[in-house]
Amino acid sequence: MKMVTCVVRPEKLEPITDILDKLHIVGMTVTDVRGFGRQKGQVEHYRGGEYTIRFINKVRIDVAVQDEDVKKVLDAVSKTARTNNVGDGKIFVTPVENAMRIRTGEVGTSAL
Repeated sequence: MKMVTCVVRPEKLEPITDILDKLHIVGMTVTDVRGFGRQKGQVEHYRGGEYTIRFINKVRIDVAVQDEDVKKVLDAVSKTARTNNVGDGKIFVTPVENAMRIRTGEVGTSAL
């Protein structure tokens, strides 16, 4: 099993969840986060003043998937989230040693 963590633009959340539904990838955790990468924030103008906003609002999507589903999730999310501009986000894939469905006690991939 793998945990696919996507940090993307907030406006891409709905299109990403729609494409994951079509791929029959169910169960995800969504968190509002703030951070910066290469763009190192952005400059905004307010009432004649210039302000640098260092931390940009993003959405973090965590999805646990079976090993054979990782590539199709990566392809789908990257295509859906891409705007070809700085700040599109990142996708991280990490191993998951085990998982348990609390309600039934199922463990491993059957808990997904």
